[in-house]
Amino acid sequence: MTEMLYGVGALDQVVGISDYCTYPADVNRLPSVGGWHNPNLEKIAALRPDLVIVDDGQAPFVEDNFKKLGLRVMVVADHTVKDVYAAIAALGHATGHDEAAAKLAAATRAELLRISQRTAALPKPKVVLIVERTPGTLRDLYTATEGGFLAELVTMAGGRIAVPPDKRGYAKLSTEDLLAINPDLILDFIHGVKSRFAGDPMEAWRDMSELKAVRARRVHGVNEEFVPHASQRMVQTAALFARLIHPEAP
Repeated sequence: MTEMLYGVGALDQVVGISDYCTYPADVNRLPSVGGWHNPNLEKIAALRPDLVIVDDGQAPFVEDNFKKLGLRVMVVADHTVKDVYAAIAALGHATGHDEAAAKLAAATRAELLRISQRTAALPKPKVVLIVERTPGTLRDLYTATEGGFLAELVTMAGGRIAVPPDKRGYAKLSTEDLLAINPDLILDFIHGVKSRFAGDPMEAWRDMSELKAVRARRVHGVNEEFVPHASQRMVQTAALFARLIHPEAP
């Protein structure tokens, strides 16, 4: 949400951010009001905001508490690419930046279309995108699946998210699931170069040498901080995925 507010030109109206806001660098000067499901209500009330913006997954945990403080709350969805376009428009309208929001959404849409067109005629390898696992092991694997923006970006980048059809959005993945899928390529989100996931992901994946992606050494660590963020920075994520999925593309 902070990234989209910046994108529509409303960053100077933002008086507080979450612990997870890192972009743009200017957010470092703003006070943090806590985490996703446990914000500091006293800090928020002291800032006297005209509007508190939350995503729809967060809303059940925090919305009622904000309203009890007399705060106006705006709930925005950010699960799909379409949701992001709608969120940009809604945030632009709420902050008085309708025109800038329309331009940002149009530019984002155009860039994603350009990436999609560049990979449209290429083969569609089976891709598994790991978003969480126990560090150093293949336990507690969670994957992005159809129904979420990351899966859409993989498709735009010329891949095909390959997971059991009954899993939507994000789902736990067993080793049996992986063996059945036998992906051509694995994208392993390792959450930053200094995180507990840092290092060569192949070290963990060597335990499943029967997988096509492992044998071909097509397991790629993804540590760019913008990847999990549903905002206009989806363009950077789609471009990154395209380079990893189709390094042969012009």
